[in-house]
Amino acid sequence: MLKQAIILVAAYASLVIAHHGRDQPHRAIAKLSGDNVQGNITFTELEDGKVRVQGTIFGLPAGPYGFHVHEKGDITGGCGSAGSHFNPDHQDHGHPNDQVRHVGDLGNVVFDNNNVSTLDFVDTQLALQGPHNIIGRSVVLHEREDDFGRTSHPDSRKTGNAGGRVACGVIGIL
Repeated sequence: MLKQAIILVAAYASLVIAHHGRDQPHRAIAKLSGDNVQGNITFTELEDGKVRVQGTIFGLPAGPYGFHVHEKGDITGGCGSAGSHFNPDHQDHGHPNDQVRHVGDLGNVVFDNNNVSTLDFVDTQLALQGPHNIIGRSVVLHEREDDFGRTSHPDSRKTGNAGGRVACGVIGIL
C-alpha cells in the first residue's frame, strides 16, 4: 500500500512539474512609481522568444531618460534597493541593439512636452522564463539620459551614466 502511495505521489508530482512547464507566464507587469512619476509597463513574451515592452509613464520633463531592468525585486528601501542592472552574462553596459550589453539595458525612454512617455519596443535579451527571466526583478527609470557605455565617464560602461533613480517597480506575473 505504501509503495502504491509513493508511486501515485511521484506520478502526481511529475504531472504538476510537466503542467507547470507548459504554463510558464507569458506576460508580466510593473507599476512604476516615484516622486511625481507613475506608469505601468507590460512585458509580453512573443512566439519567437523576444519580449515586447509596452507602457506609459507620466511625470518627467521632455527628454530622454535611462530605463533598465535591475537585478532585485526589492524596493523596500526605495529604488536604491533594486541592486545593479540585471547582468547575468557579466557584460559591459551597452545599447539595447549591441551584442555586448547587460540583459537589463533597455536604453532610454523619451518624454514629450506633456510629460508623457509611451513605450512600445521589442527586446531580444529579456525573457519571462529561463536564465534571463525578469519576473521578480525591478524596472527602474533614471534621472538622466543613458549614454550606452560610449563615453569616457567612469560610470559609462557600468550604468550608462544615467544617474539616480527616479521611479521603480517590481515586475510580477500578469
